[in-house]
Amino acid sequence: MKNKPFRIAMIVALLLFAVVTTIVLLNQNDQAGNTKSEGYPPIEGQPTMGNTESAVQVVEFGDFKCPSCKAWGEMVYPQLISDYVETDKISFSYINVLFHGKESELAALAAESVYKLDPDSYWDFQKKLYEEQPVEDHDAEWITIDKLLEVAGQTTEVDLDELENELTERTMQDEVDLDAELVDEFAVQFTPSIMVNGTMLDDPFDYEAIKSLIDQELEGN
Repeated sequence: MKNKPFRIAMIVALLLFAVVTTIVLLNQNDQAGNTKSEGYPPIEGQPTMGNTESAVQVVEFGDFKCPSCKAWGEMVYPQLISDYVETDKISFSYINVLFHGKESELAALAAESVYKLDPDSYWDFQKKLYEEQPVEDHDAEWITIDKLLEVAGQTTEVDLDELENELTERTMQDEVDLDAELVDEFAVQFTPSIMVNGTMLDDPFDYEAIKSLIDQELEGN
């Protein structure tokens, strides 16, 4: 019986430890199950629009070959741009993902070249390239040099011979490789992946969750 107070104290201590551990684990993810990283993706040199001086940055990790990225661009992106980019509240950047192999890489090379040669037309080029995705048979080869030159001719002022040479010589390979490193560093598992500052959204199509997180970050800065 002499040990009873000690046992009670040990039980209380263990319970407190369990509670604290649970709180810590819960704090690693927000209510939507979003994943918090230790840092933010560096956006210097990345295609970016909006207020680059804002304390809140939103980054899309996207793959031009990805049907879900096309859907996100049609369903969520316009509202995000209207609510936060055009109102100068945040910055929005795009980082290439190469989950679909050689076609993804070729499209990323073209996008990086367009961004270098005619940065003002980058977002028009990006939008049009996503629109060119086939409605069916997404695995079919459709991202070719000819297709990329066609899209660039419709959306940019880039010299197409120069762009073709850039693609042939893989001039922007270092930039594409850097994006691949960021995909690994931030453990991107699917596309599109949307990151608000250091937090990766569990569901990129849940605009209310994106909005809530952005507003929370804006209020905290």
